[in-house]
Amino acid sequence: MLSLLRFSLLAALLCVCPSVDAAHQDHGNAGVPQTAASAPPAEKRIDINRASMDELLKVPGLTRSWAERVVRYRPYRTKQDLLEKGVVSGPVYDRIKDFVIAHHDKQ
Repeated sequence: MLSLLRFSLLAALLCVCPSVDAAHQDHGNAGVPQTAASAPPAEKRIDINRASMDELLKVPGLTRSWAERVVRYRPYRTKQDLLEKGVVSGPVYDRIKDFVIAHHDKQ
């Protein structure tokens, strides 16, 4: 009987914990993702392939050291390259992804 109670409690915790964590991740008081709510339109986003250091430092959540890494490892096919190539960490990418874009040179 005691082991059945433990199993039930464990199952309940496993079901509740991930959903609570995901429900509050990166959301403001209104339940809208903070970055998506304040993100500029695509034409106003910072181009990670061409932006100067000063322009990159205007991106919310991007520090000088992260911006230096962005410049150092150019060019990028997509902004997702920042994460996939290990240029920035996951939490940094989550903060900046809605504020940057990766344009390509016309060939």
